Amino acid sequence: MPTYSAPVKDIKFLLHEYFNLQQYNNLPSFAEATPDLIDAILEEAAKVTENVFQPLNLPGDEQGCRLENGKVITPDGFKEAYNQYVEGGWQGLTGDPEYGGQGMPQTLGLVLNELMVSANWGFAMYPGLTKGATESIHTWGTEEQKHKYLPKMYAAEWSGTMNLTEPHCGTDLGLLRTKAEPNDDGSYKISGTKIFISAGDHDLTENVIHLVLAKIPGGPEGVKGISLFIVPRNKINDDGSIGDNNGVSVGSLEEKMGIHSNATCVMNFDEAEGYLLGQEHKGMRAMFTMMNEARLGVAIQGYAIAEVAQQNAAIYANDRIQGRALTGAKNPDAKADPIIVHPDVRRMLMTNRAFIEGARAMAIWAGIQVDITRQHPDEAAKNKAEELLALITPVLKSYMTDQGVEAASRALQCFGGHGYIREWGMEQFLRDSRIAPIYEGTNGIQAMDLIGRKLPANGGAAIRAYFEMIQTFIDANKDNDAMGTYIPLLEKALGRLQAASMWLMQNGMANPDNAGAAAHYYLNLMALVTMGYFWADMARKAREMLDAGEGDTAFLNNKLTTADFFFHHILPETSALKVKIEAGADSVMGLDAGAF
Repeated sequence: MPTYSAPVKDIKFLLHEYFNLQQYNNLPSFAEATPDLIDAILEEAAKVTENVFQPLNLPGDEQGCRLENGKVITPDGFKEAYNQYVEGGWQGLTGDPEYGGQGMPQTLGLVLNELMVSANWGFAMYPGLTKGATESIHTWGTEEQKHKYLPKMYAAEWSGTMNLTEPHCGTDLGLLRTKAEPNDDGSYKISGTKIFISAGDHDLTENVIHLVLAKIPGGPEGVKGISLFIVPRNKINDDGSIGDNNGVSVGSLEEKMGIHSNATCVMNFDEAEGYLLGQEHKGMRAMFTMMNEARLGVAIQGYAIAEVAQQNAAIYANDRIQGRALTGAKNPDAKADPIIVHPDVRRMLMTNRAFIEGARAMAIWAGIQVDITRQHPDEAAKNKAEELLALITPVLKSYMTDQGVEAASRALQCFGGHGYIREWGMEQFLRDSRIAPIYEGTNGIQAMDLIGRKLPANGGAAIRAYFEMIQTFIDANKDNDAMGTYIPLLEKALGRLQAASMWLMQNGMANPDNAGAAAHYYLNLMALVTMGYFWADMARKAREMLDAGEGDTAFLNNKLTTADFFFHHILPETSALKVKIEAGADSVMGLDAGAF
């Protein structure tokens, strides 16, 4: 059976020492988020994820969800675990206090998300979808809608979903057919079928609040004619009690590769009563609030699954006896050494570790930008954070989920044949990880969004701010002897990214296929430069603490060793990525379609 231990020590280092969250106590949500309170929340989150959610992960995968008499039944133990989640008040952690939330920073909510996904991805998706739905309702809802839905959703008594795609349209939502016919009372009759609806139905809450994209007849064609609607599974009576079914039903459960314990549903809406969220024909704008929230959450899923896979691989590598170290026996009293002595095993584990710790820093930084965009009193600071966040979100979603799959595969490889066997749990981690590069916009779509929309947005203001952020750090540390190894390597990688950006400007416009062929490579190049920036800065902080005699010496030295590995074994990939970008589209597009 796999195990999980929440990485509280590394998270505390990032929140308190590296990012120093107390510097943001001028923002309302940080005012009461003292280090002691944050630590208490982390410790409780560790307990519930390790002791309640994680033990259900493997059996939940084996049992899966089932559809009985039109209702979804979750695996054994999920209902009881969810009740503990409700009693702990976890759903409303970052919610608006005006509607019953606790008002903690979004940054802390992202940390909680990591722990939940590592412990039990399928379970974590139920409250995860609710979080995104509450963000959309809070941003775009009327006061009546906020007071009607948010308190129950913050309390986790009602859950939420997002209903976007349909069988025929995939990511091209302009083709959707779901209709919203106006009623005389201001509501709408919603009719249509949606597919791939995560947590679309279940037995964990008394109601499910669906956010549904649909078209009002007579509206504009394509995505400009899409509106967003709140559609409860069950009608809600005037006194707040739950009424009859609202014309919402589950057509079927998808039989899928992973996340078996989460119900992925085909949802049918048969003249279901719905209520406009936001403006008519502006549904994509409103849904993007939830989608951007979800994309950051999916990025976290990438390194969260890598974390739990890595933990189990490291335990196995220290226990498994096989072969002798190349430099001589390390365990002479036994017939063989543990496989942790072998460089190739360490290569896999170090690659995972460098990715996970770097990704965690990037995600927490993104969470801080979310909090700044929502609460900072200075409009210039808010705008800068918003631009950087928009630029980096597709990078985080794509890179972290691709690498999450690779990390899970490397962790499985450490087990050899045992990794392929179900009882060790590693094959589940790999199966589960594979959905993340697909949903919430495939990673190819993320790359095209980056180069097609985010780079040129507002005259390139975001990419200029990004370059300035990293160059300022480089300039400030060029004379820092402790940073001598990292700064030149980071500066060269940044130069490659800048050169690649210029190449795209010159060649992408002349031939759009050049941009399309380069998009994936460019996104990964930006991801590595970004991670290099954070690894260099974390190394700076670790060295600073060591020199001052602060912190855990072994922990900080391990941080420096991992930084060394990143800079000498991973960051050099930026050179190859630049070559691939500048290779253009000729060989990519050269074959006739039938030749494939």
